[in-house]
Amino acid sequence: MDKRRLGDTDILVSPLAFGTGTGGWAGSSAQTRLGLRRLAELLRLGYDLGITFWDLADQYGSHPHAAAALKGLDRSSVVIATKSTSRTYQAMESDIHRFLQELGTDYIDIVLLHAVMTGSWAEERAGAMKALSRAKEQGLVRAVGASFHSLAGLRAAVTSPWLDVALVRINYASRNMDASPDVVRPLIQKMAAAGKGVYGMKVLALGALDPERAIPYTLNVPGVSAVAIGMCSEEELRQNIEIVTRWQLQNAQ
Repeated sequence: MDKRRLGDTDILVSPLAFGTGTGGWAGSSAQTRLGLRRLAELLRLGYDLGITFWDLADQYGSHPHAAAALKGLDRSSVVIATKSTSRTYQAMESDIHRFLQELGTDYIDIVLLHAVMTGSWAEERAGAMKALSRAKEQGLVRAVGASFHSLAGLRAAVTSPWLDVALVRINYASRNMDASPDVVRPLIQKMAAAGKGVYGMKVLALGALDPERAIPYTLNVPGVSAVAIGMCSEEELRQNIEIVTRWQLQNAQ
């Protein structure tokens, strides 16, 4: 798969990200419940087939699985995004160092504030944001941002000078979204115009939508660089890769 740039960052991602958070929270998800060895095998298979973007989170418990999959790989060939629910400087600073240890790496490509649900997130999580900015200055983190679960949060992201990357709920059917696509798409375009990298989640609405239609729809939204999709089997993995590869070929013509 051809790689795409995330906004104005220097991060290049595969248009399909391996999501590890289906039904995920409290340290568990459908992917991590497969077990460390099986999920690591799927991440490596995805990597071998072109997926070089892994979407993780502390709340999914997927760091050890990614660490196992990373063994023997060139670290720079994989883009790792993870997320933290921390709000204070101290808690986020602690998270960053713990995440680095859990992942067995000396840097993380993207760290997001997890599950932003209000328009005042920049005030509510100011301490955590400051810690992330410091980690970015130190070279521990390459880009910072948030995953959004509210329309007010998305609107605030458009004008945030701090945010590099946004993870946004977007699909053609308005399922599991913050607002209809007619409302969300212009906000994504505004973020992209401001140099912010955007990738999509809930693209298949937790499996309710046809991937043949849903994946190309979201990848065709102006400003979206990639889609994060949780996969639990080799069959799902190969099907989604085929859809994205076909989409790329069609758009290259």
